[in-house]
Amino acid sequence: MSDFGQIEFWYWWVFAVLLGVVEIVAPGFFFLWLALAAAVVGVVLLLFPELTWQGQFVAFAVLSVASVVAWYFISRRQPQEPTDAPSLNQRGTSYVGQSVHLAEPVVDGVGVLRLGDTRWRALCNEDLPAGTRVKVTAVEGTALRVERLSDAEQASEA
Repeated sequence: MSDFGQIEFWYWWVFAVLLGVVEIVAPGFFFLWLALAAAVVGVVLLLFPELTWQGQFVAFAVLSVASVVAWYFISRRQPQEPTDAPSLNQRGTSYVGQSVHLAEPVVDGVGVLRLGDTRWRALCNEDLPAGTRVKVTAVEGTALRVERLSDAEQASEA
């Protein structure tokens, strides 16, 4: 059986700092909780230096899972604050409800429309020729779902 030798408390603190750096480089609020668990194991080892390496790893595993689960439940209970710009960084949602002309025909459910300086993939349930007036009804990933404007809707826009 392999022996890791004596693991010092400060090893855990270095590991906590490294996990903190990983959190900074790859943000996601996950590695922060692992870093916290490693720091706590370092404190426990400082207080109880006779703790075996197996006990240290078990403590790290338990504290890691507990901190991530606690963060998950605490974050779910926090109400989302309303914002004055709900579609910020969701450019496609600002186009829902607008009517535009198709830049390219819709063939087999896929076409192209131009909004401002951007070409968008247009998804439609029917094939339509280029230039048809359509209304944006939803955003699906990086594409806009459109439907043909009825004659009455086109007349009301004019």
